[in-house]
Amino acid sequence: MKPIGTIRELLEIAGETGEKCSSLFLAREAEATGATREEVREKMARTLQVMRQSVEKGLRPGTKSVSGLTGGDAWRVREAGRTGKLLMGGFMNTACARALAVAEQNAAMGRIVAAPTAGSCGILPGVLLTVGEAVGAGEKELVSALLTAAGFGRVIALNASISGAEAGCQAECGSAAAMAAAAAVELAGGTPEMSAEACALALKNFLGLVCDPVAGLVEVPCVKRNAFCAAAAIVAADMALAGVKSVIPPDEVISAMREIGLALPASLRETSEGGLAATPTGKKIAWELFGKE
Repeated sequence: MKPIGTIRELLEIAGETGEKCSSLFLAREAEATGATREEVREKMARTLQVMRQSVEKGLRPGTKSVSGLTGGDAWRVREAGRTGKLLMGGFMNTACARALAVAEQNAAMGRIVAAPTAGSCGILPGVLLTVGEAVGAGEKELVSALLTAAGFGRVIALNASISGAEAGCQAECGSAAAMAAAAAVELAGGTPEMSAEACALALKNFLGLVCDPVAGLVEVPCVKRNAFCAAAAIVAADMALAGVKSVIPPDEVISAMREIGLALPASLRETSEGGLAATPTGKKIAWELFGKE
């Protein structure tokens, strides 16, 4: 049983077997690692628990990064949402606050799950846990959704990249949004085809997104991007559940992301030599923290 290499292949197998994405990815992960399916699920359950813990810790007031550049925004968003005065409803507010919380935990040197990277670590837990609550999903369903996210992430990594240094932030936050959207669809009872469409819709929304960390730290603009990408992932999932399809097939969207990443100049691929990192304020922050740009 070979690993699933493309979204088209995934859908073909799902069409033949009638299985969910999570079941197909689970079977191949067990085969590749030599673990039993139950052992794979147990590992994913532990991963899910770390995600929960990072959300909980990140939402506490007083969270600050070592540099002092970020921290406390997750708590602010969550508390402001409780007043009923914000434009976003409770559901979306919760997802964004949780995404911020995990990203802030990463910046504060807390324990997180790189899903698929540290810079994009808040998107999947923010979406997964919030959608799970909304649809009344139990632990088993959440673990299955996590398997779906991981499977889609693997396909993206195989055919494009999940590295900001290689392909810009589209490869990190964009990939995380695509993974989260696909997982959210399965949690909501959608089909494998809908998960694939959600993946494509989310990813193409971030094509060309550059990686430009101020002062070389995974904080500005990385932390706040997690919240925006979590919201976009939910929008993509909703569109797919409604029957909206990507005109460009998922595999072609992934290929386009790769080509765009290769075309990006080095200054926009995590070197902190361009974008927001090269603004006057970005340079000033670098000088204040490290005495150099």
